[in-house]
Amino acid sequence: MSNTEQSPVVWSPTEDTLTHSRMGRFKAWLEQQGFGPFADYHALHQWSITELDTFWQKVWDYCGLVCDTPADKVLGKREMPGAQWFPGMKLNFAANLLRLADGDHADKEAVVAYCETRPVLRKTYAELKADTGALEAFLRSQGIAQGDRVAGVVTNGYEAMVGMLAATSMGAIWSSASPDFGIGAINDRFGQIEPSALIVVNGYGYGGKVFARQDDFAELIAGLPSLKTVVSIPQLPDEAPIPGELVTTWEDALAAGRGQAPSFTPMDPDHPVYILYSSGTTGKPKCIVHGTAGLLVNHAKELMLHGDVGPEDRFLYFTTCGWMMWNWQASALLTGAAVITVDGSPGYPSLSFLWDTVAGEKVTHFGTSARFIAGCRKAELQPTKTLDQSALRVVFSTGSPLLPEDYDWMYTDGAPNVLLGSIAGGTDICGCFVGSTPLLPVRRGEIQCRFLGVDAVAYGDDGKPVSEGRGELVCRQPLPSMPVCFWDDPNGERYRDAYFNTFPGVWAHGDFIEFTEHGGAIIYGRSDATLNPGGVRIGTAEIYRQVETIPEVKDSLVVGRQIEGDVEVVLLVVPADGQDVTDDLRKQLKTRIREGASPRHVPKHIVQVPDIPYTRSGKKVELAVARLINGSKKADNRDALGNPEALDQIRDRLQQANLLPEG
Repeated sequence: MSNTEQSPVVWSPTEDTLTHSRMGRFKAWLEQQGFGPFADYHALHQWSITELDTFWQKVWDYCGLVCDTPADKVLGKREMPGAQWFPGMKLNFAANLLRLADGDHADKEAVVAYCETRPVLRKTYAELKADTGALEAFLRSQGIAQGDRVAGVVTNGYEAMVGMLAATSMGAIWSSASPDFGIGAINDRFGQIEPSALIVVNGYGYGGKVFARQDDFAELIAGLPSLKTVVSIPQLPDEAPIPGELVTTWEDALAAGRGQAPSFTPMDPDHPVYILYSSGTTGKPKCIVHGTAGLLVNHAKELMLHGDVGPEDRFLYFTTCGWMMWNWQASALLTGAAVITVDGSPGYPSLSFLWDTVAGEKVTHFGTSARFIAGCRKAELQPTKTLDQSALRVVFSTGSPLLPEDYDWMYTDGAPNVLLGSIAGGTDICGCFVGSTPLLPVRRGEIQCRFLGVDAVAYGDDGKPVSEGRGELVCRQPLPSMPVCFWDDPNGERYRDAYFNTFPGVWAHGDFIEFTEHGGAIIYGRSDATLNPGGVRIGTAEIYRQVETIPEVKDSLVVGRQIEGDVEVVLLVVPADGQDVTDDLRKQLKTRIREGASPRHVPKHIVQVPDIPYTRSGKKVELAVARLINGSKKADNRDALGNPEALDQIRDRLQQANLLPEG
């Protein structure tokens, strides 16, 4: 019996949840129409991938999405890449996100924005719609038109929402970056897409410090000759706006367009709505283009059915505007929920700040990173002992695999009554392949299920599903939110290379995954970072699961060092404050890894380092360190890292340990 079969149940849905959750009601609604009956979630999932066209039409109908002209059919072409969703439809993305902005819902809170540098801002759906119309009118007056790119260097707050809605209302394309990015990193992104408009903050606050960036962003504007207009947001109210002839302040831009309603211009179903970016650690980021109808219907499914988010809910996902979770969070507007945005450090003024906000705002759905939950566990935080969590129903986690011990913490000290929804997907689909459902139990250390409409399996190297054990996460049928293309990739060659060359006609996502016998999933890390000591494929997450629960370890990173035709496992460890990586700790780590994983997982070398490199969206950068230790000449894009100095520190430590190739 494998360890996955024994994962204990740590949360179970009540009869009320099974019946009255949106997923439960969707299931019953389908059965009333003669589909099913569905014995359980797994039967519903099987139907959703067998009757793919019918399923997605039913999601559209049940979620109440709106279009100006209905589609001729759900799927035109089915092949991947090139699947054609909802041909003939005309619709507007912003119209769907603001579909509840009139009538009874108009005076309900739409956005509550927290940040370190300004007072909390509260805006209703009516105000959000009015400001969207005003900003759209201003952008049009500056010559911005359908198909133009509107770029934002923005914080996770109200103005970012208005900017995105104004752009997508007129059929322009929204693309955003976080203001803590270096100018090189922003140029690597926006320089490729040539925006006509830029919405930009004059700085930001983080961890109690203020970062004024007018001069940097003036330099950015000078380097983007395609710009026709710039709107400057007073994120730092005491600082001057961005200088320049093209610049209008946020207040003046809204005043110029005040009184104009959003146009909600009808667009084709695959008209680009967002451009997102790969992390760009090995060169310029890939510009990933998402289409209107596909992204909309997928987000509706994920948020309303899987997330159980609705008009009475209050939704907080801690993210930045440089991560796809911002786009996912923004779509919560289509549910009618209040979206609580937080900009700044999750640990300021204390690690309990987010939990305090969740309690104070009566948040029903709280989303964060696995890294944050691990940090709460290590700090022995106990929010359930001190805070009112009566409103909280769901906690989402993503960004990296959630350790079994973090499930333990959540169900003892964190929020014991919630559905802990570990979700996994990526920027590539701006959504999820696997994640949570209110219709199944939560098992310790496991993601609950494949998402509805997602034909995900684990493939072996032979391109066939593995009957048990790990493999490459693939999707065998089209998903609506697969990208419509990459920007400036006229023949689709880079797009095919990214996802379809490994197994022709099948999307290969790049995660190393195992599906358990009860339909759950465990992700073992990125497949391009898997280790092969003695020819056995090992996921890096398997080692992190053992290492990062030891109190003396603050953080870690594991890579494979190629030597004499084999691979040595090298573990880099950042010790906890006041600790060092001693011989005793090395011995403890090796014993824990041997007993918790296997002898093959045990590292040959354990090296103390001051820091671990992360992308700006909070993912460990294993590949850059693997290239370093194996002597690759391929240059890394340091602008893509949140802390590029960590790579230099690691190089020094590896050199001292004689682990770098000569020359």
